[in-house]
Amino acid sequence: MANAEDPLRVESLNRCGDLLESQRQEWCLKVRGLTAGVPAVYLNGESLSERVVRRDGDQLRVQVKSTEHKSGPLYVRDDQRQSNAVWLTMGNSHVVAAGPNEVAKNMDGLTSYVDLISLVIEEDHDGRKEAERLAAKYGAKVVGSIAPLNLYQLRLPARDLVQRDALVLRLGSEISVDAVVIEESAPERAEEGASRPAEPGKPEPDSDEWAANRFLDAVNYYQRRIPAKQAAIDPQPIRVGLIERDVDFDTPDFADYLGPCSVPRTCVYARDSEKPQGHGTTVAGILAASWDQGGNTGFLRGLDKTSGGFEVIVERNSDAGITANIAASVNLVEDGVRVLNWSWGIHRVGARNVEGDEVDSLLRSGIAMGGYEELLEEFFLWLRKEHPDVVVVNSAGNGSSFSGTDEYRLPSSFITEQLLVVGGHQRNERTGIAVDNPAYAVKRNSSNIDMRVDITASACVHASTTKADQTGAVHCGTSYATPMVTGLLAAMLSINPELKPEQLRMLLRRSAMAIGDNYDFEPMDAEDLTAPILPSERNYQLNDKDVGRSARLDMQRALDLAVKSRGRVR
Repeated sequence: MANAEDPLRVESLNRCGDLLESQRQEWCLKVRGLTAGVPAVYLNGESLSERVVRRDGDQLRVQVKSTEHKSGPLYVRDDQRQSNAVWLTMGNSHVVAAGPNEVAKNMDGLTSYVDLISLVIEEDHDGRKEAERLAAKYGAKVVGSIAPLNLYQLRLPARDLVQRDALVLRLGSEISVDAVVIEESAPERAEEGASRPAEPGKPEPDSDEWAANRFLDAVNYYQRRIPAKQAAIDPQPIRVGLIERDVDFDTPDFADYLGPCSVPRTCVYARDSEKPQGHGTTVAGILAASWDQGGNTGFLRGLDKTSGGFEVIVERNSDAGITANIAASVNLVEDGVRVLNWSWGIHRVGARNVEGDEVDSLLRSGIAMGGYEELLEEFFLWLRKEHPDVVVVNSAGNGSSFSGTDEYRLPSSFITEQLLVVGGHQRNERTGIAVDNPAYAVKRNSSNIDMRVDITASACVHASTTKADQTGAVHCGTSYATPMVTGLLAAMLSINPELKPEQLRMLLRRSAMAIGDNYDFEPMDAEDLTAPILPSERNYQLNDKDVGRSARLDMQRALDLAVKSRGRVR
């Protein structure tokens, strides 16, 4: 039993019971720091009735009805202590993760789910009915779904991968089945860059990395321009979704996000971890960490005094790998998220880097990649049809490879206006270079490249720390370049919520500074970081010095273009 002084933290929130039940949902919470009795549970600022909250040790079971509640932040109160808030979605896309005894190594040496697979049902069928029919035919059971994509998860009567693969072949030949999705290894390791301690006598390697993107200039511009007496702007609240596991609320960066929170300030809703240097904590920190407290500095948090507020929702659905990432994304979009941050990606086994060597991380087999490709295609088709205003920001990857080759890299290889791909750069070691000089920043050797990459951003950041005023370890990778762009897009949408994904991309490219040499649109030695800047992105000036070069994020100028776009968008 915890003491009344111990921190109160929600460590997990997952659907339990029947995941296909949409009217009466049951949720299981694991809460650290509970004292005796049943604590008060708040959803959307209102206390839930004691009749729907049940305690079992450090776990709470909560029942909510879709007719009585809507998606929103949930937190726990025990006496005077308040927990972190987590996002409870009334969306009904949920999938099951395999346990440690339900996986096995396949021929590629990759961990693969033995008895859990997902079926993408052809759109002319009632997905639920067809999934139930197929389950009965093959002795399986429907255990999860992403209904908007007509995807249903089945638990198969398979004891090993040979039996699973036999059933997959039979199910894949069914006329009503568009694709079978096999899950291999969870993507938690994602694009996580290794921590790099500062070398004695040398400056921190990322102490001024964000200067390459005019980070502070952008914050200063927003703070001054939005409330300006002449042509003042009424900024709108924007909801942002991060597909990440959790955030450490015991760090100074996030300590003041406990309990209730609502716009117009920045709010963070996430499960709690005890990892100040964790991937989710660092990615979320780039958007929302407190200023001058510890380690990280949040861009959106810096806009608090003048913005309409930002809700940053950190959500993974379950540990069921890529399928869970998509389930979480569907729920978040249905809950009103305008910008989704995907700091993750996978390479196909056999993918080669720019040197011709095989990529050795974040690998999936060919059969798994085929299923993931179909799943992602369904997601983006649904997004275009039902939610055309939503934009997804994806990391280019850290395999020193090509981001746009579909047989090698997902999801960055998808060509759609609603997907922006971000590469990573770092500061040039040379000094005395102007910030708008293409040589001010250089490509990170590990960053994936090519025409599919839309823009690069600074790739190195300090992690959060356990105590105030400490210097956090340095993390580098395209994972951390991606939320720089995500935060900027959210700020641009707060200025002009009418901006469409294709217009956001256009403004990013028009405002971008150049990076790298001029190759006149011809990749040379595999050094084109992004799609080359076009004359149309430089006011149709064929001789502009930036034409033909790669694009580097300019946060301040992008905000300025967002302001100028008001009243011009149709």
